[in-house]
This record gives sequence, C-alpha cells and structure tokens, in this order.
Amino acid sequence: MSKNNVVELKNPEAIEDSLTDLLRRGARQLIEQAVEIEVQELMLDEKGEVMAIPLRQIRAVYDDRTIRVYQAYSAAIADSALEHGTFVSPPFKIERMTWIKPSFLWMMYRAGWGKKDSDQKRILAIDISREGFEWALAHSCLSHFESGTYATKEEWHKIKEQSPVRIQWDPERDLHLQPLEHRAIQIGLSGEAVRLYVNEWIQNIIEVTGLATEIYSFLESNQLEDAYQLLPNERQYPISENLEKKLYK
Repeated sequence: MSKNNVVELKNPEAIEDSLTDLLRRGARQLIEQAVEIEVQELMLDEKGEVMAIPLRQIRAVYDDRTIRVYQAYSAAIADSALEHGTFVSPPFKIERMTWIKPSFLWMMYRAGWGKKDSDQKRILAIDISREGFEWALAHSCLSHFESGTYATKEEWHKIKEQSPVRIQWDPERDLHLQPLEHRAIQIGLSGEAVRLYVNEWIQNIIEVTGLATEIYSFLESNQLEDAYQLLPNERQYPISENLEKKLYK
C-alpha cells in the first residue's frame, strides 16, 4: 500500500484568511459595478428628484450657446483641427460622412479610450452652436427603417435620400464600456451638413485624449471613484416638442 498522500498544511488559518479576503474583495467589486450600472441608469428631474433615464434621450455637456460633441481622429487630422479651430481639407475629408457623438463614454467605447487604432488615438471635444446642432436634428433621418417612425420602407428611403443627416441610437455605455439599457445618439453629417459643421457650427475645439488616458488609468487600478470624478457632467439636452416627436418615438 502507498503512503497517505494528504499533505498537512503548516498554517491553514492564514490560507483561510487570505481566501476570505479575496472573496470579500471580489464581492465588493461586483457590488460596486452593480451600483454603478444602477446609478448610470438614473437621472434627476427639474425638481431634483431621481427618475429613470428614458430609452432615448439626448444627454450632453452644454451651455446657453453651445453643445459639446466628440470625435476621434488620427494625429494629422487632430493637429490640423486644433491649429485652425475647425476641420480643414486636407487632411479632413469633407466629402465623407462624419459622425459626432455627445456621449463621452460612447466615444470612449468607439475609440477604446484612444487605444483602439492610430486613426482614433486623438480624441477631440468640439463645441458647436446649439442652432447648428438642432438644424442637424431637424434635417435628420434614421439610418435604419423603423415601422413606428415611418409608415413604409418606401417613405423612409425617400426621406433618407433627401436628408444630409443620419441618426443612430446605440446602447449607452457605463464606465467599463458595457452596454446600458438606455440609448446614446450618434449623428452622421454629410454634404451640406458637413460644410455647415466645419464652416459655421464649430465654435471651439480642445483635445481630451489626456483626460481619457487618466480615467482609463484609474480604471486599470480599480479606482472607480476617482474615475467617476473626471467624467463630464452630461445632462438632458432640451429640444422642441416637434423634435421630441421626431426623435423619441
């Protein structure tokens, strides 16, 4: 018969304490992430009362004159835009559709915190006039057919062909870039809309690549509270009743 293969542990209490500590830290992280998701699904109304964020709602950083949108570009386009205060062709391709995003975290998801690829490593915050932004919304068409919005596919195709702006509603992202229940708006500009964007709407451009890197570093070290403190304060953006009917169906 072989000898007993059971190995006697020298300090089982220490191993048990370490395992308990590991489980506790894991549970704490799961709770923090669950709370984070719940918080990001909530908003304050005009009276300061907590309410759920609707499925579709424009949320952004804005003041009485401008609204902030985000785009990620290569170094060449970003440097040119920062130098001139707008996008200049070349290197910017004015003949192509360009997408603007009011959601900082959706931009981070799209660009991978500026680490996804060389064409999206520089992240810009662009302040555009509210008049221009709302012109884009008024002249927009959904990128995909929705039966509740358009009577027929033929009607949608006709409107899309005449519209210089596309709208997409994609799942908003949390701090870990995981999808939330409510949607974030993406706005695609083409033709006349791009020309107005670069020549009239843009009021200011700053780079926020450093901000993205700092938030990402806090995430990497699990300093969630510090990461949260750096997020832009995006609020519900007020639009007209007609635009609400058009966009929030």
